[in-house]
Amino acid sequence: MAYNLSMSEAREQLTRLPDTFDEQSDLTAITVTRYGKPVLAVLPYELYESIVETLDIMSDSKLMDELRQSMGEIEAGVTISIDDLDRALGL
Repeated sequence: MAYNLSMSEAREQLTRLPDTFDEQSDLTAITVTRYGKPVLAVLPYELYESIVETLDIMSDSKLMDELRQSMGEIEAGVTISIDDLDRALGL
C-alpha cells in the first residue's frame, strides 16, 4: 500500500510514523514529497535491514554463483532426499 506525505506533513507526523506502520500492516513505505515530487522514502527498520542484507548477498559474486548453480541443479532435478542428506551429515 502506498502512503504519501508532503515534506511539511512528514515533519509534523515524524514521531507518529512508527505507529502508522504498526496500525497499517500492509504499509511498506511512506513516500515524502517536496513540491509534489518524491524525495524520501520512510520504511520500517525491519524492511530496511532486509533490503540491506539482500543487497549484501547480491554483491557477493561467489555466493551468487553458488546460488545460480544450486538453482540450476534443482531445475535439472539434481537433488537428494532428506534421508540421504541426514546420512551424509551423520544425523
